Amino acid sequence: MSDPSLSLSGITKAYNAGKPNEVTVLRGIDLTVAEGEVVALVAPSGAGKSTLLHIAGLLDTPDAGQVHIAGTDMTGQSDRKRTAVRRQDVGFIYQFHHLLPEFTALENIVLPQLANGVSKAEAEARAQKLLSDVGIAPRAGHRPAALSGGEQQRVAFCRALANTPRLLLADEPTGNLDPKTSDTVFAALMTLVRATGLSALIATHNLELAGRMDRQIRLDLGQLASE
Repeated sequence: MSDPSLSLSGITKAYNAGKPNEVTVLRGIDLTVAEGEVVALVAPSGAGKSTLLHIAGLLDTPDAGQVHIAGTDMTGQSDRKRTAVRRQDVGFIYQFHHLLPEFTALENIVLPQLANGVSKAEAEARAQKLLSDVGIAPRAGHRPAALSGGEQQRVAFCRALANTPRLLLADEPTGNLDPKTSDTVFAALMTLVRATGLSALIATHNLELAGRMDRQIRLDLGQLASE
């Protein structure tokens, strides 16, 4: 049996610790995302979902607890090791696409692969395949400003999957889109996720979208509960 793609154990996080304005955001979070599982993280605004995703993706460190990525305990690892694991095993998607404006859609997907040591030819071939998978291959040569909001976000999905991560973390990936576009873009995301077999933890406040995932959990008052 393979290791879970993500395992969080006893995760706590507070800001302004020890001060009168201390705010405890996460209170002993335990969470496992199995290989190939897509989990919806449902949370109201300000509940700490972004903090949880940042800790899961090694962008932040907890005050206590352990983070395992694909069976590797990341507790106390060096910044270099954390960066290497994050680059290879974790993909991020945010509410805003954060594409580099001076590069085309294709180039935005190629660049992270080049940084990971992939040849240009191989990187371009994978980028074209990903763009085709989400239905916007004809837009490969366009820069972000020439793309619609839905197209921009689909390019961001492709970029997140460019280095074939084991775990995808998404923070309100369709929250910036109108309902119709959101539905189309989310369908494209799920097609990519299912086709690659990766695991995903997707934060959303959209209960209809959450219902399409394998499992739902709710984060409220710093604690998790199954839906």
